[in-house]
Amino acid sequence: MSDFLVDTNSLEVWIEFQSFCHNLRVTRIVLYSMRLINVKALLEREKLMEKGERVDRRAKVLQFCDDDVTKYAILSHRWTEQEVDYDEIVELAKMDEEIRDEIRQRDGYRKILDSCKQAEKDRYEWLWVDTCCIDKRSSAELTEAINSMYRWYENAQICYAYLHDVHDPCLPIVWNNKRYANGWPEWFSRGWTLQEMIAPSNVQFFNTEWRTIGDKRTLAGTLEEITGVPEHILTDGLSGDRPCVAQIMSWAANRTTTRVEDRAYSLMGLLGVNMPMLYGEGKKAFHRLQLEIIRTSNDQSIFAWSCDGEGVRTGNILADDPSVFRCCSAMELMDPDEFIKSLPSCLIPDGELPSTEDDRLGTFPITNRGIQIWLFLSPMDGADSVFEAWLPCRSRPSGPPEAISLCLRESNYYRCAELFSRPEGTLQFRQVYLRYQDTSHRNATFEIDDSAVTKDGFVCFNTLPRNFTGNTFILTSTVPLCVKAYSNDLTGDYFAVGFGQVFGKDWIHVESDPWDSPLEAFTEIEYNNMLARAPEHARSMDKARSGARVCVMQTHLHRFTLRTCVVWKSSRENGVKLEVFRDPSFDSVSGEWMGFDVDVG
Repeated sequence: MSDFLVDTNSLEVWIEFQSFCHNLRVTRIVLYSMRLINVKALLEREKLMEKGERVDRRAKVLQFCDDDVTKYAILSHRWTEQEVDYDEIVELAKMDEEIRDEIRQRDGYRKILDSCKQAEKDRYEWLWVDTCCIDKRSSAELTEAINSMYRWYENAQICYAYLHDVHDPCLPIVWNNKRYANGWPEWFSRGWTLQEMIAPSNVQFFNTEWRTIGDKRTLAGTLEEITGVPEHILTDGLSGDRPCVAQIMSWAANRTTTRVEDRAYSLMGLLGVNMPMLYGEGKKAFHRLQLEIIRTSNDQSIFAWSCDGEGVRTGNILADDPSVFRCCSAMELMDPDEFIKSLPSCLIPDGELPSTEDDRLGTFPITNRGIQIWLFLSPMDGADSVFEAWLPCRSRPSGPPEAISLCLRESNYYRCAELFSRPEGTLQFRQVYLRYQDTSHRNATFEIDDSAVTKDGFVCFNTLPRNFTGNTFILTSTVPLCVKAYSNDLTGDYFAVGFGQVFGKDWIHVESDPWDSPLEAFTEIEYNNMLARAPEHARSMDKARSGARVCVMQTHLHRFTLRTCVVWKSSRENGVKLEVFRDPSFDSVSGEWMGFDVDVG
């Protein structure tokens, strides 16, 4: 420090430096504090207002306290449109009487007041309520509060869970969508209340009249039925036998938040990570959350989303939303020895499995190319770029390892839909890069002209997705494929045409091979197979499309040849014409796309 004084030779600089250090110290104190309601001060102020007596405008109802040493109560509730914010609760005594009375009549203010009365009854001097104890005008304070939220609930002596739509003296035990919009009280459907239920050791539930209806421990069985959170987590918390990432995500699958980003931010504490808030980033918040988890954990269950095959899209390896973990409620990690022994023995080459001491199984760093990871892979039958990848986790006790489908594109692997086929060849232990960056996408319009095939006796008997009616539709990032199935009862011919988009490329594919199953099943099977093989179909069509304005493919049917002609009206609009004709020279039908550089006017 003396060197600093000699070099600067300036008392003013030293004072500035001291002031800077002082500000740093103050900032540090604030960062490790929480703003709490002084229960006695707020209730006394309200009592004076009720009597119409003079109120001390300098009296502070909010103060900073250290949550590690202060004994305080905390409120968990469902926000409404009549909440009271930080500025209103602080400045209430200074406001005009008309404005003050309007605020005091709000449901949000009555909720704060009733919480204070309950805290006073329970002999707590301090109370935290999220609506008014955070100055949300400060993005720095909001970020700090959200990152500290789990700890604040965990450190609370007691949590008051206020269920505004429960009128009975007990929790409902049967799902009832006539009384509650989601079948259960609204508090159980919100994203933030999940951690508010799990983090505190003591949670007391109150109905709309602020009458107690039980505590978390005695209601654990009912709460498990309502929320899907195991009873032992509700009674013992997360500090003991911690569930895997996928199972924790499953608890939030049916919950909603007002802001899409909060679906990610509300899970940070439960998953033990911190990150800055970037409202406006949309689903990228959930992607960032998963990357933060991967940086601090080797839990591969994070890749097991949609393990039941529902809702899988071709794209990056990260899930877009907690809802796709709905199938993971019983997910658990597997011991390395057990995992390797549980792999399909028919696919394992002799002497080529890694040792359980090989740390490659538990290491997957994030790089600019993708997530670098060692996986057990096996190519899928009939798909040269689709693989089955086994993960060291299972969706039920004593079950087999979970497997997900990956597609290979330009040396990177992407998540894709499950194929209705089996792995073939030997199991390979390979280092791969799982792409976590978003893939390019644009909406694409398809206009279908099937008048020629319907004239020849074919009818469109099924379309997936079912809400796609008519012959003009738009594909988006969430609906990247439409399959239309046609049949001719007189000739026994039937075929399915898939219109899709993947990695920013439009594609069309036709399948006519009959299956020993009803026509309805044929459409669904082809939909899933086309979805999984979308990169292959796009690559095939893109190759023919290079330099061409029109692409044509002919496909064998039972008694007909189907000709599919595609004309690109623009970069986002495709015209497709289907026609059939009887052609005895089947040998000349290649089943491949051919491009023609012709002017279609």
